[in-house]
Amino acid sequence: MSDLRSIEAMLRARRPGHSLPQGLYNDSQAYLFDLDAIFARTWLLVGFEVELPKPGTYLALDLGPWPVIVTRDRAGSLHAFHNTCRHRGAQICPAGGGSAARLVCPYHRWTYELSGELAHAGRMPNDFEPGEHGLKPVHIESLAGGIYLCLAETPPAFAPFRDAFAPLLAPHDLANAKVAFQSTLVEKANWKLVMENARECYHCPGAHPELSVTFPIGASAHFDYGEEQQTADAFNARMASLDLPVGPIEGDWWQAIRFPLNEGCVSMTMDGQRCVETLMCPTGDGDIGSLRWALEPHSFCHATGDFLFMFSAMPTGPQETVVTAKWLVHKDAREGVDYDLDRLTALWDRTNLQDRDLAENNQRGVNARGYTPGPYSPDAEALLIRFVDWYCATARAYIDEVTLGEMA
Repeated sequence: MSDLRSIEAMLRARRPGHSLPQGLYNDSQAYLFDLDAIFARTWLLVGFEVELPKPGTYLALDLGPWPVIVTRDRAGSLHAFHNTCRHRGAQICPAGGGSAARLVCPYHRWTYELSGELAHAGRMPNDFEPGEHGLKPVHIESLAGGIYLCLAETPPAFAPFRDAFAPLLAPHDLANAKVAFQSTLVEKANWKLVMENARECYHCPGAHPELSVTFPIGASAHFDYGEEQQTADAFNARMASLDLPVGPIEGDWWQAIRFPLNEGCVSMTMDGQRCVETLMCPTGDGDIGSLRWALEPHSFCHATGDFLFMFSAMPTGPQETVVTAKWLVHKDAREGVDYDLDRLTALWDRTNLQDRDLAENNQRGVNARGYTPGPYSPDAEALLIRFVDWYCATARAYIDEVTLGEMA
């Protein structure tokens, strides 16, 4: 348990519309607090159903410092578990995907069904109860091909997100997709600085000249276009004629909208042209803008007509964050024939590297003795303000819950 009094004092000191006090960006106690109060209690997008294409497949990954495993059992159902043996706690599967008839702990060979039941534990006494030693489950939900996990005993309601978002993502047909590429970056910056950067494009004109070719960098919040609103209106009318919903929709911890790319652009690539011949969403010949959805605290995705890009940030230390990126294409798209991998990944790979440098530079400045929280731009940083306000409210709610529990 982190020092709640010091965290509470820093939350009280935060001025509305301003960045956070220094300790919330670099203190080891704040890191431990964030794990308990934020990442252990929220829904996290961990991947896609196509990464477990058939019964007997699994996906092992780390949610921050916590290893988990997602399985597809013999009946085809998805499950999620803590990736720790019920004997002496060894990690059962290394990070990555694979297939197996059962999960076998490498330490003492305790063996589990893909549905979590303990199947074999050698040399245990006669009064040993296998039924009491199955893998500990993790809450799991699948939505239009995406897989979401929550480590909390009682997770936030998922149904409102499902009901609102499923119609927007369904046309992208993730059931018939595949992961074309995955990358991992270790960024020497606090996860909140990484996500603050990911929630605004105030920095884009100077820092992302390539992204600025396709992305409407002048828009604010849910892509409010101001004097250029006629562009959005024309796009929305065309999407309506194609029966494609656009939003915006949002809840406490999620938001989504389909928005137009810059004029002449049909995909989020270096030149704005599509890079995969076999489309994921052939409606409108794939000229459907980008469907962006974002989850607090850790992720965003962009789905264009030809591919889907996923970004996920997980804290691994007070000033270290692991960023995972995935690119999905139609399952029938052939590398070297229907798409070139370098062209598919170039824009977001370059953007991620640029953002890594920005976040690490931000961390160095925040660590300085002269750091003072500064004001956000209500126009250019509206979604960043939403993220930080959500973080503060969620953190305070956790402190209140723990305090009440201690008083009971």
